[in-house]
Amino acid sequence: MVLQARNKHREAAPKPPQPPRASQSPLRGTPEVGAGEPGPERASPSPGRKGAAGRKGPRAESAVPPSGVGLGGRLVAGLRGALGLRRAGRGRTWTTLLLAAFAAVLHWSHITHLFENDRHFSHLSTLEREMAFRTEMGLYYSYFKTIVEAPSFLNGVWMIMNDKLTEYPLVINTLKRFNLYPEVILASWYRIYTKIMDMIGIQTKICWTVTRGEGLSPIESCEGLGDPACFYVAVIFILNGLMMALFFIYGTYLSGSRLGGLVTVLCFFFNHGECTRVMWTPPLRESFSYPFLVLQMLLVTHILRATKLYRGSLIALCISNVFFMLPWQFAQFVLLTQIASLFAVYVVGYIDVCKLRKIIYIHMISLALCFVLMFGNSMLLTSYYASSLVIIWGMLALKPHFLKINISELSLWVIQGCLWLFGTVILKYLTSRIFGIADDAHIGNLLTSKFFSYKDFDTLLYTCAAEFDFMEKETPLRYTKTLLLPAVLVVFIAIVRKIISDMWSILAKQQTHIRKNQFDHGELVYHALQLLAYTALGILIMRLKLFLTPHMCVMASLICSRQLFGWLFCKVHPGAVVFAVLAAMSIQGSANLQTQWNIVGEFSNLPQEELIEWIKYSTKPDAVFAGAMPTMASVKLSALRPVVNHPHYEDAGLRARTKIVYSMYSRKAAEEVKQELIKLKVNYYILEESWCVRRSKPGCSMPEIWDVEDPANAGKTPLCNLLVKESKPHFTTVFQNSVYKVLEVIKE
Repeated sequence: MVLQARNKHREAAPKPPQPPRASQSPLRGTPEVGAGEPGPERASPSPGRKGAAGRKGPRAESAVPPSGVGLGGRLVAGLRGALGLRRAGRGRTWTTLLLAAFAAVLHWSHITHLFENDRHFSHLSTLEREMAFRTEMGLYYSYFKTIVEAPSFLNGVWMIMNDKLTEYPLVINTLKRFNLYPEVILASWYRIYTKIMDMIGIQTKICWTVTRGEGLSPIESCEGLGDPACFYVAVIFILNGLMMALFFIYGTYLSGSRLGGLVTVLCFFFNHGECTRVMWTPPLRESFSYPFLVLQMLLVTHILRATKLYRGSLIALCISNVFFMLPWQFAQFVLLTQIASLFAVYVVGYIDVCKLRKIIYIHMISLALCFVLMFGNSMLLTSYYASSLVIIWGMLALKPHFLKINISELSLWVIQGCLWLFGTVILKYLTSRIFGIADDAHIGNLLTSKFFSYKDFDTLLYTCAAEFDFMEKETPLRYTKTLLLPAVLVVFIAIVRKIISDMWSILAKQQTHIRKNQFDHGELVYHALQLLAYTALGILIMRLKLFLTPHMCVMASLICSRQLFGWLFCKVHPGAVVFAVLAAMSIQGSANLQTQWNIVGEFSNLPQEELIEWIKYSTKPDAVFAGAMPTMASVKLSALRPVVNHPHYEDAGLRARTKIVYSMYSRKAAEEVKQELIKLKVNYYILEESWCVRRSKPGCSMPEIWDVEDPANAGKTPLCNLLVKESKPHFTTVFQNSVYKVLEVIKE
């Protein structure tokens, strides 16, 4: 085929010299187009919360520093090179970095203020702070606490790698299972910080007595970085403050103007409740992981735009990949969408095979590093992400054979797309069978339940939670009110028009040089495809709009791009357009911010406090507990008692254990449930009546979920209702308050 042979020849032929082009990006030190501030849904308030009031620029090239420059100079030159900066623009570069730093401080202050307002965290006791870390948060924080309180750092790490409390009687490596590197790093920093401060005699915390009223006993509350919980939360908020600096640099670099960075930051603030939940749930994995995804996508954008790749950019991409994957088990699914988007960009011709191959190699290396650091976690090797990398690598190796196929360009695109899709699915299936891995099977079942009527116990536990349901119908409306959605649609349509024009030229075979022009816009096409991928994830699972909304804020920066809207900026000053849009956005955006600032509460959970105190002083240290997953996290964290189940639901064995524990809310016979608990060596069961009667929507109460799993017993009275009234003869009530009822398992 003539077109295919021409493309092949063009890859081998040397590139003709290109005329110099004027730079449009302030990051490159040339005049800017013109001249940043701040949301997924706020997590449901904790049950004890009281008093809430409403609780194109030109391609970038890396600069090579002179050989005589010292180490510091080389680092600065390397940073400037990574961002495509030139010596003449050093002043503008520092201005951009200063503005980014200001955005970072602003976001740090914002989320710190919201967190303190919501919980009055600075005035809580140690126990209350631990209880404020509900469900998964408490589980993760418990390992930080273990290392901090251990005789030595290494002893603490050994304890979490040989954990006997989390899934009694099993001994598990929690560092391998739960992505706990953030806790390990933060615990080491805390121990170093407190030791240094003690050596030089600087006080790290201030403690006082807080009177709680209502007949409650006073508590001791400590504030300062010397308090483990305060240190833990402070580091998370600093990291997420720095994330906003990255967003400003990202928007500036992508759009070619500091105005783009301003638009990105302001859109983030105006939609803050849709962009992040770090201010409500700091210990979750995304709080540690997502900032490194922002860095990673910035580096991918630079690599796509650069005409020549330097080792430093690829190494930085590898490091950011590792830092993104290590803290969060879900990262592999996000990187799968990125690899799929980049492959589509390659298939239609916007990036060359050499560049994509290097990106694939970097992803493979970073995946291998994570596999080693996670002690051979086989879920990484059997993931769709790993399978996709292998399939794409194989297809790139077979490119010469694809060029020999005498079919149309469109047919070739379809063939490559189908090979990637079916190859990934088949390879994933084969590797899972070979390694015997079923830990991520629930993800496939969850997606199946979204499109078909499939239901089982595990999928219902997910889909009955609002954050795993479909995106709320109100979410697009909230995007529209802040004009984020209209702005992104305008940008997306502009990119699509360009893509259609380019594709039509290729398919019609009207131009022989079109491929060279397309290479210059690969980063725009990638961002458009990544937007589609994030949109699909956000619609299917509401929680994943955490990826969609921030990416929409980045895409909104392109309203400042001369690549897309140069025709408009020739007639109207870009600053006028941008500030008019921002002024309109601020109407609803400022109202959203005011709503967040008006949230004022104070954490209090007296029933759970009574439960924890009773467990600590009335049970043996080796007494084994079972119950609802959120409660078990608190029991392990604050009472230091062994538990048989917990909220980290990503393990097939743990899911089986939880199903046994939750049979207390089924319609099975008490004797049958008791025997299963005895097999797990359970001494005490914490029964919560609310779990027996509450439901988020029809079909989502625990007895109704069990009717799907155990239809033979449907229609009988739920066991939990019977035990609330009378626990004997199979159990004995040993503690009870308004929320919790502790049943001792009678062993014969």
